[in-house]
Amino acid sequence: MLSIQEVNQFYGESHILWDMSMEVPESECTVLMGRNGVGKTTLMQCIMGLLPIQSGQIQLSGKTISQSPTELRPHQGIGYVPQGRQIFPMLTVEENLQIGLPIRKKNDRKIPSFIYELFPILKEMRFRLGGDLSGGQQQQLAIARALIVDPKLLLLDEPTEGIQPSIVNEIGVIIQKLNREMGLTVLLVEQKLPFVRKFGQRFCLIDRGRPVSSGTMDDLSDETVDKYLTV
Repeated sequence: MLSIQEVNQFYGESHILWDMSMEVPESECTVLMGRNGVGKTTLMQCIMGLLPIQSGQIQLSGKTISQSPTELRPHQGIGYVPQGRQIFPMLTVEENLQIGLPIRKKNDRKIPSFIYELFPILKEMRFRLGGDLSGGQQQQLAIARALIVDPKLLLLDEPTEGIQPSIVNEIGVIIQKLNREMGLTVLLVEQKLPFVRKFGQRFCLIDRGRPVSSGTMDDLSDETVDKYLTV
């Protein structure tokens, strides 16, 4: 589904991603892992087109999207939930969701019913301002907003950060449903190991902007965790 091939990215003179390569198989949840500051969010922003890449290629379903402007990436099939959620606090829940409707088919201008089935709390609060929601409810809104564009690939950047445990598990269950029932491909940045082992299917571990280990979740050994994740 998603192929990252020898991507290099710089912040000014700082080389952040070094020949970064990874594969994200279709209809699975792949977890991007690594300590803070190793380039995980940078890679997500490169995939979304928010940051330019110096060299390499990014392909989605066999088509190169490396040079596509950010505003076209949703049309190409990418939904993005950034770190920190970034919902619109002065818009209602419903208005936050309606923002993505123009990207859907021309005759499709209603919020899809499956959104409220996945997130019933959002239906209850659809006329409440986004800024009045709890952190967990805002995270559900951010995910729902990304799903509105009907993506083939969903990027989730640390969706459990600062979220109460009950909502963390709900988010994991929703990811499983998206994979298994809707066939959605998910690339997830996450540091909570129990969550990763429970809901992820594959992993790619990076260190200092380079891929150092990847495979199925069963391949993620305690030794690898100690070497690259333990602080």
